[in-house]
Amino acid sequence: KNLLEYDDDDVEDVFCLNFEVTWMDLGQERKKELKEGGADIPVTSENKEEYVLLYVKWLLVDSVKTQYEEFERGFMQVMDGSSLDLLLPNELELLVVGTPELDFTALQKAAKYEGGFEKDSAVVKNLWRWVQSAPLDTQLKFLKFCTGSGKAPIGGLGEMSFLVQRAGPDSMQLPTAHTCFNTLILPDYGEDYDKLDRLLGRAVLECEGFGLQ
Repeated sequence: KNLLEYDDDDVEDVFCLNFEVTWMDLGQERKKELKEGGADIPVTSENKEEYVLLYVKWLLVDSVKTQYEEFERGFMQVMDGSSLDLLLPNELELLVVGTPELDFTALQKAAKYEGGFEKDSAVVKNLWRWVQSAPLDTQLKFLKFCTGSGKAPIGGLGEMSFLVQRAGPDSMQLPTAHTCFNTLILPDYGEDYDKLDRLLGRAVLECEGFGLQ
């Protein structure tokens, strides 16, 4: 981006680039010419767009060609003969990663409760008060904390199985989650909203784990 936006004529002196890329591979420096004789061709204001196009192609296509071919081979072993050809790319993405549109009111209506919790339990009401009043980035982190993904399945959050499970009586324990089962494990903080706000907020905002990106 900086290269493309640079308008002066001294590109060669400022950026000191040629049509060659260098990277480290298991501690060894490797080089690859982006075009024939690229090591001896400096990048100038006249050819900088060509350089960027070739570099992006190398970075996104050529440098991962071997890995991608193995991924494609394994993927097609599983999916060959399926209905993939009927799907547009955006439709396939929707099937795989879900929709970014989040309706937490629908999630609240679809939620189930276990271990002594009901939808009218004080801590459950406080939970949804906290979720509904949270900013979007916090809502996304809450969803990822509980499910491992920051997106909704096809049909929206109302179509997702979501369980809030009681984790014993009131305590200072933080909430936890079983992301594989979309389950929030919540201690019964009772009517103390400030306590839920503090402990749930800490669990959601400061957690580190793994999930679907």
